[in-house]
Amino acid sequence: MTLTFRHPLVAGIALAATMWSPAFLIGHAQQAAPAQKQTGGFPDLVAGLKATPGCLGVETARTTSGKMVIFAWFENKKAVLNWYQSDMHQGLVNQYAGGYRRPGGPLAGVPDDAPVLAIASLTMPTPPTDGDLRAATTQIAIELYAPLPGGIASGGRFAPSSVKVPGLIEVPSARP
Repeated sequence: MTLTFRHPLVAGIALAATMWSPAFLIGHAQQAAPAQKQTGGFPDLVAGLKATPGCLGVETARTTSGKMVIFAWFENKKAVLNWYQSDMHQGLVNQYAGGYRRPGGPLAGVPDDAPVLAIASLTMPTPPTDGDLRAATTQIAIELYAPLPGGIASGGRFAPSSVKVPGLIEVPSARP
């Protein structure tokens, strides 16, 4: 098995997602619990992300190919660094990524003022029977994106409305 981290920023997010069952991702991740720990003693990443200053929103999903995905929108680079430097994230990086640090520092090359979408995806075809979550993981990736000008939305958006998208056309919904 090969684990590839495109960016250590949310390595802890994706790695810790291995601890979530599909039922948790689908049914419970939308509800931010105030507790710092979820069942099994693992951190509640959705609540941790939502509590991070500058985090604009968090969504989770499971794709048709079986990937478990976390989408986290941040106001800017400073907001992402708030998460990166949090005790929850640092604990996960140290535990699961061996304390790997990006050459040039975290978020090297990311503009200071651009909104950031962090997407962490992971595939775990079958739950581990021996508790070895890393061995059960066949794919993991952390990717960062910023909005491009354009697009259209009617009746709502996937990204939180506070994410600024230049040139986005918001059309009133046809439904009352």
